[in-house]
Amino acid sequence: MKIAVPKERLFGETRVAVTPDAVKRFTKLGVEVVVEKSAGSSSSFTDQAYKDAGAKIAATAAQTIASGDVVLKVRSPDAKELSHFKKGTVLVASLNALNDAAALSTLAKSGVTAFAMELMPRITRAQSMDILSSQSNLAGYKSVLDAASELGRAFPMMMTAAGTIAPAKAFIMGVGVAGLQAIATAKRLGAVVTATDVRPATREQVESLGGKFLEVDADMEKDAQTEGGYAKEMPPEYFAKQKQVVAEHIMKQDVVITTALIPGRPAPVLVTADMIKSMKPGAVIVDLAVEAGGNVEGSKPGEIVETANGVKIVGHLNVPGRLAEDASSLYARNIFNFLSPYIDGDSGNMTLDWDDEIVTGTLVTQSGAVVHERILGMMKTPVKKVTLKKSAPKKAAPKKSAPKKAAPKKSAPKKTLTKTTKKVSSKGELS
Repeated sequence: MKIAVPKERLFGETRVAVTPDAVKRFTKLGVEVVVEKSAGSSSSFTDQAYKDAGAKIAATAAQTIASGDVVLKVRSPDAKELSHFKKGTVLVASLNALNDAAALSTLAKSGVTAFAMELMPRITRAQSMDILSSQSNLAGYKSVLDAASELGRAFPMMMTAAGTIAPAKAFIMGVGVAGLQAIATAKRLGAVVTATDVRPATREQVESLGGKFLEVDADMEKDAQTEGGYAKEMPPEYFAKQKQVVAEHIMKQDVVITTALIPGRPAPVLVTADMIKSMKPGAVIVDLAVEAGGNVEGSKPGEIVETANGVKIVGHLNVPGRLAEDASSLYARNIFNFLSPYIDGDSGNMTLDWDDEIVTGTLVTQSGAVVHERILGMMKTPVKKVTLKKSAPKKAAPKKSAPKKAAPKKSAPKKTLTKTTKKVSSKGELS
């Protein structure tokens, strides 16, 4: 089996899907890895480092992609990249699957078998494969550093001969992976930290890190979490009360970091223009949800906006990519942990287990169709549904075997299957 790793072409994307360390791990399993020239340069990984790890370097994206049975990417391929994919190629990437149905339809039509890593089930066995956690962890850390660089004062309390400097006050909105890391980082820098979340279970996590939990409405927050651990969309009356509580708290803060995301939906607005007007001049707000519509009214993707009253709203894009080396390393490990259980270490071939919830939970396109249940339910235009059980062993043969004269026709599909198993078999085997 051959794994292909093209260079990311989306503007501002500095990460790479496979690091030299991941190449070593794959080659030990008998897998051949082809990396496009300069694919890791923005993440501080040289072509020589990839060669030393056992990878082959291809000159162009076309050569790289065409050589692979499995293509690994950070972002979804664009139209030009997709034109180089062979039918039946396996694609593993972060595909923004819940928000970009049109791109998924295009992937399906191309015949690519695509896995969206951001849909990884939240089960214990899959924690080491969870790209949302690994990347959000870095984003939460970096958000505090970005805030510190824009804030015109120090984070910790300082006692000097000239007088005492009071510690900065930081307010974290949304206590997921990014929020927890932001709390921990702000505390390490010496700030007084408060945090809020619709999920009451996060109170203990906030307090364990030395922060103070800001509660909005305990009764409404009882049922604010999905089975997968994500925040649910709350009713309008909750947001009305949240605005009142937050408005009173936010005017005293030096730093506000918002991290609230709802999978498949626009980010909820947590900080309004009126709240921003009440804040002190020089205060900084970092909107980590800016790419999903933003938690902050007035935030702009890729910009730092300064309001009339002197508040800075930071809307950096691809925050994990601002720590490209570590972000790539964690992402590459997530992908290796996802694929390696299905790779035969002797032959280097991969056989996917279609009964494994990790496989079915991330599979979005197969056999020319979108196959993920949740995405099918969200798509406005009906898409032909192909279930895994039907798409693997085709059970049309018994119908042809009814007439005795149909026997010769039986042998034809067998020859076709023999040919296709060299790439992707009906059982998911790659060679």
